[in-house]
Amino acid sequence: MSENKNDIAIEVAGVQKIYKLYDHRRDRLKETLGFSKKKLHRDHYALKGLDFTVKNGECVGIIGTNGSGKSTILKIITGVLTPSAGTVTVNGRISALLELGAGFNPEYNGIENIYLNGTIIGFTEEEIKERIQDILDFADIGEYVYQPVKTYSSGMFVRLAFAVAINIDPEILIVDEALSVGDVFFQAKCYHKFEEFKKQGKTILFVSHDLGSISKYCDRVILLNQGAKLGEGTPKEMIDIYKQVLVGQYQIPDTEEGNLLRDKDIESAAAKAGDRKSGDINEDTLEYGSRKATICESYVTDEHGMKTTAIVKGREYTVHMKVRFNETVQAPIFAYTVKNIKGIEITGTNTMVEKAFLEPVHAGEAKEITFTQRMTLQGGEYLISFGVTGFEGENFTVYHRLYDAVNITVVSDKDTVGYYDSESKVVVKDAKVKSGSNILEYRNEA
Repeated sequence: MSENKNDIAIEVAGVQKIYKLYDHRRDRLKETLGFSKKKLHRDHYALKGLDFTVKNGECVGIIGTNGSGKSTILKIITGVLTPSAGTVTVNGRISALLELGAGFNPEYNGIENIYLNGTIIGFTEEEIKERIQDILDFADIGEYVYQPVKTYSSGMFVRLAFAVAINIDPEILIVDEALSVGDVFFQAKCYHKFEEFKKQGKTILFVSHDLGSISKYCDRVILLNQGAKLGEGTPKEMIDIYKQVLVGQYQIPDTEEGNLLRDKDIESAAAKAGDRKSGDINEDTLEYGSRKATICESYVTDEHGMKTTAIVKGREYTVHMKVRFNETVQAPIFAYTVKNIKGIEITGTNTMVEKAFLEPVHAGEAKEITFTQRMTLQGGEYLISFGVTGFEGENFTVYHRLYDAVNITVVSDKDTVGYYDSESKVVVKDAKVKSGSNILEYRNEA
């Protein structure tokens, strides 16, 4: 690999993990004791020659469907599992949030478990003592810290486990679906600590099904599928491909490298569709689907009904899509989604959620769908995606999707905090404060 070895925090090279699967328990015993001359198991490849690196200071996300090998590779990196083949090199002290509390002794109290876990990670008793108050403050479970862990509620258990793992000042943090633990206030604290780590330039390897968090925090994303690396790239690229994989619409490349669809493939797919006006297709539009229905046009109009790519904040605008049906569809769902330039989905809706259209459409028919609303997003650049989907029996089916088909600019002279404006109505009036009290007395202006 071309990277400077001093810049690499984690290097995974040719890693395989093979499990032996038996039809009957007795077959395992027979094979182990050599009672059978023939193979009684079949090999299951949880990981198939995985290669990737994580540089110092990077935040890298790993995404993929269930069973793609995400948790397996994290356990191998942290030493919980041993690879069947290949090597893993780690440069730095790791703190791992895998199965929270996996190293806890239920008979020990909270304090004893803090020392136990710290020792396992490689800290001296003195180093743990220096950090113990930060751990207790973060966990915030009060006097329960002196009680055996087996008496804890599940909420207290994960609070203490998370506090131990994230307050030991690691060089590398590995997180597996562990940020959303405890109540909403504790979750906010967890995300704040995660952001602190990122600002400090810590190396982070992050597995999550929360694509919003992946988009927000990760510099790069690795996409796994059935134990193999399907690709790696920007969060936006990988999330778009992952969504195709989820609905069975991604054609896995027949190459050893597993290269992803790139611009020329996307343009080719658009040309084959031959349905949309060339001027409507953004250069980076990604589209896929069964084509039982095709989105022919997609655009935005302002409050005067004029086509535009600039919307003034606070004013009404309409999202349009025109769809032609190539086959009869019993209950099509029309949808749009707005994302920021980092790929985070900000808002969106569909006709099923809005209970606006629940009818069959026959082959040869066309529909024009409009979504009208007031623009409350902050000023900036956004991308709109469109979709026509539905259910065939119990199976969710994508007929046509267009990712990032339309770019809009929100023009604003007042931006508040966050993604959108709450449109608060502010009133400021005189008040009296009672002597010796923090309670405010408001004057009756009437």
